[in-house]
Amino acid sequence: MIRITEPLILAIESSCDDTSAAVIRDTRLLSSLISTQKIHEQYGGVVPELASRAHLSNIVPVVSEALREANVALRDVDAIAFTRGPGLMGALLVGVSFAKSLALATGVKLLEVNHLQGHILSPFMTTTTETRVPRFPFLSLLVSGGHTQLVLVHNPLRMELIGQTIDDAAGEAFDKCAKIMGLPYPGGPYVDRLAKQGNPKAFTLKRPYLQGLDFSFSGLKTSFLQLVENGVAADIDFVENRKEDLCASLQSTIIEILLYKLRKAVAQTGVRQVAIGGGVAANDGLRDAIRSLGEELHIDVFIPERRFTTDNAAMIAIAALFKFRAGLFSDLTVKAIPRVSVESLLN
Repeated sequence: MIRITEPLILAIESSCDDTSAAVIRDTRLLSSLISTQKIHEQYGGVVPELASRAHLSNIVPVVSEALREANVALRDVDAIAFTRGPGLMGALLVGVSFAKSLALATGVKLLEVNHLQGHILSPFMTTTTETRVPRFPFLSLLVSGGHTQLVLVHNPLRMELIGQTIDDAAGEAFDKCAKIMGLPYPGGPYVDRLAKQGNPKAFTLKRPYLQGLDFSFSGLKTSFLQLVENGVAADIDFVENRKEDLCASLQSTIIEILLYKLRKAVAQTGVRQVAIGGGVAANDGLRDAIRSLGEELHIDVFIPERRFTTDNAAMIAIAALFKFRAGLFSDLTVKAIPRVSVESLLN
């Protein structure tokens, strides 16, 4: 067991289209940098080969600047953490290879992290002494462009998947429906912004509630497409004239589906601590709805700062910290894994 009381950890995240590096000392954030690849906007989605090339260009300056901002040298670091998966294979390879190279050159220990677990543990990232963090066990609603899951977090090294989408993720539903309306990529933030000016009850969309705690969003996307096609057939300017109402109705429906299952999970498990994570956790409507649910059910809710909701290395660092304390290090034979469960890579 490692006895360092306040380990200094350098973390690297490169699972998709953000190159990120962060430095923490224990749970305190010393630096966090993210280089976002704007090139994908013109294609309406992430192009894997372009993402890999951008990571190759960005990773050295991003890591160097993270160390500089933290005012530490690489030789001072106690461990190097990296995202092993899930993600785009080419993008993951850049981060994994770079972390392994640094470890080989310096003799510093390696810590592999499951990207999903990073999102789940992001509420533990503290930036002030007043930051509240969950107690174990807690329920995590993980909502992003690639995943929508309910996870029972028994402790940092034991997570149980209790519900997930059977088709599309909530974040994908946001982006695809935004594309139908002609909004830029990624569409989720634009929907959130326009929804504030619209009527959430203007349109009724399909709510595909399933038995148990699983989600489904493919029917919602089809329902939204049909709504827009029928509206445009009657009025060519339908989308432009009703964009705010369309966004408000879409967002309200997605949030309603998410909270229905979260409420059900609280009732079934009896767990009174709830956290959210993932890129969709930056959505104002969802953040407000989670707070309201907490007040209604008299449960504790934990919402990470917005900068820790999208892909970032700070969340990878905090997940790695728990593994550091348990002495769960990786060796130089470790390889990237593009597909991996939230329950994997915990030990």
